[in-house]
Amino acid sequence: MHLVINFKTYKEASGEKAINLAKKLENIKSKHTIILCPQQIDIALLAKNTTLPIFVQHADFVEKGQTTGWIPTESVKKAGAQGTLLNHSEHKLSFNQLKKTVEIARSFRLKIIICAATPDEAKNIALLKPDFIAIEPPELIGGNISVSTAKPELITDTLKQVKNIPVLCGAGIKKKSDVAKAVKLGVQGVLVASSVVLAKNPKNVAEELLKGFK
Repeated sequence: MHLVINFKTYKEASGEKAINLAKKLENIKSKHTIILCPQQIDIALLAKNTTLPIFVQHADFVEKGQTTGWIPTESVKKAGAQGTLLNHSEHKLSFNQLKKTVEIARSFRLKIIICAATPDEAKNIALLKPDFIAIEPPELIGGNISVSTAKPELITDTLKQVKNIPVLCGAGIKKKSDVAKAVKLGVQGVLVASSVVLAKNPKNVAEELLKGFK
C-alpha cells in the first residue's frame, strides 16, 4: 500500500520546512510506502536529507537546452527524484503531452503516477501504462468529505475501467476511516495533501491514515 503526500506549494512544506516535515514522516515505522511529492525546487534538498522516495509534482517532456521555464525530466532525475506525479487537477495536461512525458520519464527510469478526474479519463490514461493511476475528483480536493465516502462509485467504476495498473484515490481523505473505505473498495493507496501538510502534528496524522491500510 502507498501513502502519497503532495506538498503542493504550501509554505508549511517549502525549503527548510519541507526538510523538517520529511524527517518527521521518515520516523514513522510502517510496512507501507510513504511517497513525498515536494515542489520541484526542493527535490535536491530533500534527496539529500531523507530516505523516503521523492516524486516530483510535475515534469515536462522537453530535453535540456533551449527550453527556458520548462522542467526537463532529466533534471528532476539528476536532482534525486524517483518518480513524477502528472496531470493533477491543478496542472492538467493534454493526452498528447502526457504521452510524451511518460515516454521520456520511462527513458530515465522514473516511476509515474497520473491523476484522473473521472473513470473515463482513467481508462484513456491506462493506455499509457503508468505505474499508478490516481482517481481524484477536483470538486472534493481540499474538502472535508472524502471521495471514498462522497463518491465511492468513482473508485469502483475506475477499477472496472483500469486493469493491471494499481489504482490510488485522493480528495478529501483526512481520517483512518476514509482510507479504510477506499481500501475496501479496492485501491492500492491514497493521495493526500492538506490533511498531513497543514496538520499541527503531521506525523500523527500520517500514522493514523496508515492504520487504515490494515
